[in-house]
Amino acid sequence: MTNNIIIFDTTLRDGEQSPGASLDINEKVSIARQLALLNVDVIEAGFPVSSPGDFESVSRIAREVRGVSVAGLARAVEKDIDSAARALEKAEKPRIHVFLATSEIHRKYKLLKAKEEIIHLAVKGVKHALKYVDDVEFSPEDASRTELDFLIQVVEAVIEAGARTVNIPDTVGYAVPDHYASIIRGLKENVKNIGKAVISVHCHNDLGLAVANSLAAVKAGAQQVECTINGIGERAGNAALEEIVMALKTRRDFYHCSTRIATKELIATSRLVSTLSGLRVQRNKAIVGENAFAHQSGVHQDGVLKERTTYEIMKPEDVGLQKTRIVLGKLSGRHAFKERIKELGYELSEEEFERAFEEFKHIADKKKEVFDEDIEAIVGVEKMDVPDIFHLESLSISCGPDAVPTAGVRLKLQDGRVVNNATIGDGPIDALFKAIDLSTGIPGKLQDYNIRAVTGGKDAMGEVSVNVEVNGKTVRGRAVSTDIIEASAKAYLNAINKVTAK
Repeated sequence: MTNNIIIFDTTLRDGEQSPGASLDINEKVSIARQLALLNVDVIEAGFPVSSPGDFESVSRIAREVRGVSVAGLARAVEKDIDSAARALEKAEKPRIHVFLATSEIHRKYKLLKAKEEIIHLAVKGVKHALKYVDDVEFSPEDASRTELDFLIQVVEAVIEAGARTVNIPDTVGYAVPDHYASIIRGLKENVKNIGKAVISVHCHNDLGLAVANSLAAVKAGAQQVECTINGIGERAGNAALEEIVMALKTRRDFYHCSTRIATKELIATSRLVSTLSGLRVQRNKAIVGENAFAHQSGVHQDGVLKERTTYEIMKPEDVGLQKTRIVLGKLSGRHAFKERIKELGYELSEEEFERAFEEFKHIADKKKEVFDEDIEAIVGVEKMDVPDIFHLESLSISCGPDAVPTAGVRLKLQDGRVVNNATIGDGPIDALFKAIDLSTGIPGKLQDYNIRAVTGGKDAMGEVSVNVEVNGKTVRGRAVSTDIIEASAKAYLNAINKVTAK
């Protein structure tokens, strides 16, 4: 039997508390609409009493977003609850979320109240909220550091008062999975009226355990998980919604749970929240990070190309991506490179492929990622099918405002001989081409010289094309490299090789 886990999204309330994140009313409404498309069960839209802006955003979301419960947060005091009720008046399914700290450290230093007073205020807050709505949630703040026997008393009292959902927050991210699961089991076993309410969990990520704690709680019997898109939130953030949802979906065999989430909207939702909040998603973030479905290792690429499940436990399409991304770099192998060439529409002979692959490896050693445009440039050069009569082994350039431009080249000839020469010129490129002329014994006259960046970025490949006149005939040469001086030398040699071959 599979249980449905309620997904309570608090991106617009706890998520906005993330340092550096601030959303205006229109941005909050846009995110709320996307959350409704994502099919979350509850949207915690804000803390209405905290500011006029938060009140208005909760009010607008309550009016404009349909098909989902909209919650407003309130302390266990009447003015907070009254404010939340007014903001939620037009909601299709309003929920008031009342909270009050219960741990000893909060009672002693923040609230200055005894246990009896805490229970009295909690019950009073729930009952006051019930005057406005049928759906009331109560959170004993810092529950994971609250004495279990007292937590049992509080939970039992608020359920008796009418709370439909009781949330057990790990407010400061103190819990670890076994400890947190034992709290949930303790409540399930000892709260007499526990069957009358949904047990929820809300975990913070101070120790990097928010998702692990939430999943441990689900395994122990929790029925609602409170989380945020991209895991944003106070301090180190909250449990990430996308990680919770995909863990339950991927490991349904273990958790025997499901959610209503439309997982194909996860990427779109993540990107919207990231864009509007200004909080970038780290590349290696699970599920929605740029690298989550990307492979660069040649071994992994070979496996994925043969059978996706060798190295992927989820389908990229399930979270809203079009396909797996094969990242071509210095660790990539022949299989991935050959597949990308085919995807780009090129057919190479075995000899052409080997030359292209050798050049690809040379380029990949110099830049982090080799893009499709880079590959097209490499293949375009190799498709020219020019014999490598003169091969550039190395070069050196010396130039500057107060220096005489000097270039040296080391060429390997087809018969195995090596030639070294150096010359001066009007500039580094002029000196370079003169050194090549001296080494090949074939004087050329440069007629045209063009250079362009193949891709963007500081490590972009440069494509150089030259027109060289040799013995009254004009020959075109072309080459690519991340080093434009090297590309220039190779392009010039490409032209000379064409002349020599003829």
